[in-house]
Amino acid sequence: MSATLRRPPPGPTGLQPGNVAALRRDELGFYTRLKREYGDVVSFRMGPLRMCLVTDPAAVEQILVTRNHEVKKSPFYEAMSRVLGQGLLTSEGEFHKKQRRLVQPIFHHRRIKEYGETMVDYGVRHRDRWREGETLDFHEEMMALTLAVVGKTVFGADVEGDARHVGASLATLLKTLDSLVLFVIFMIGGALADQVEKLPIGVMRRFHAARDELFGIIQRMIDERRGEGATGSDLLSSLLAIEEDGVGMSDEQIRDEAMTIFLAGHETTAVALSWTFCLLSRHPEIAEKLHAELDEVLGDNVPTVEDLPRLDYTRKVLSESMRLFPPAWMIGRQAVRDVELGGFDVREGTILLTPPFLVQRDERWFPEPRRFDPERWVEEEEAKRPRYSYFPFGGGPRLCIGESFAWMEGELLLATIAQRWRPRLEPGYPQGVQPQVTLRPKNGMRMTMAARA
Repeated sequence: MSATLRRPPPGPTGLQPGNVAALRRDELGFYTRLKREYGDVVSFRMGPLRMCLVTDPAAVEQILVTRNHEVKKSPFYEAMSRVLGQGLLTSEGEFHKKQRRLVQPIFHHRRIKEYGETMVDYGVRHRDRWREGETLDFHEEMMALTLAVVGKTVFGADVEGDARHVGASLATLLKTLDSLVLFVIFMIGGALADQVEKLPIGVMRRFHAARDELFGIIQRMIDERRGEGATGSDLLSSLLAIEEDGVGMSDEQIRDEAMTIFLAGHETTAVALSWTFCLLSRHPEIAEKLHAELDEVLGDNVPTVEDLPRLDYTRKVLSESMRLFPPAWMIGRQAVRDVELGGFDVREGTILLTPPFLVQRDERWFPEPRRFDPERWVEEEEAKRPRYSYFPFGGGPRLCIGESFAWMEGELLLATIAQRWRPRLEPGYPQGVQPQVTLRPKNGMRMTMAARA
């Protein structure tokens, strides 16, 4: 480490017991205040944990890409492993590298294109169910739609009948992790976390019941695919067929990878679409421009993968929505040695927080940052900004493996729904943001369906 830069990042000093309460009240507001008061690299304590909030794009790039060997996944993922097992999102080291090497071919661009028709088919099926003037929880609708898509593409199965069970189970698991005490214990891991997880108390019984429900649904589909010979084009059949040195994945490994893809794959896209239609409802002039593009490019035809290059404004709308409301709103790492970031020295063991939500709302990179403006995504404007001023899918060796899948699904479903409908926000919605694992709309997103003339 440079001898001339031996200085810790600024930030509130001492243990600051009030940090936990402040974060509990308003997590996004807490981080926003730290950035405003102390700058791009901020040190603070959260109980026994030493934290560092990093919002400088160059330092974010160091953490995720150029110096990724000096960090590891944060303890946040230890907590998530209690839900997802040891899949790509939560695993570490050589095991993670091996699993990513095995799974990567499944997400090759040519293969993902095959799923486009399935995405549109389910989009049409859902949009045809809605009725003029009907008021519904649009976020719940998007969760059911993306669950159906990922079920068919990942598992080759129709899981629409499981949507209610999956939604309820996922809500229970997220609510458990929303308990700050439990979350910190699970982050620390070890014997204490194992003991707490085994406690015969209501919250843990509900946690286990919800996880068992999801594991059971996944295992049922694994058994079905294996029984049919696992010869389909779905991702689960591919996982079952994968071998390295003549050895395939264990059922537990397949289950954990499938669980990660199953939940992360539908949750994030549903969140992105919910906020996109919220923003379009608030900005009718942008919705009109989107509809004009859809009419010109598609006419009365449903969208296809081949149409995507011409749906330029559609992509811009989705990009700008994910700038303002990135589904994966916080990305964490932990320093495995002393590291220099943004001119400050950060100690080994510090948890590094890199929030797309804050970086992507920085007025230095995005003037009038709270304004919804898809024109920010013309090439000339993008070229002016630092690379990691926008990173909704992370970066480096842990870049989201399903990024291409997510972009294609998001664009196709946005086009399919907006071609027919113009949902309008009900008064009082959205009621705020709920920063859990993803950036869900608080208490859902009530919208009234209005058919396009």
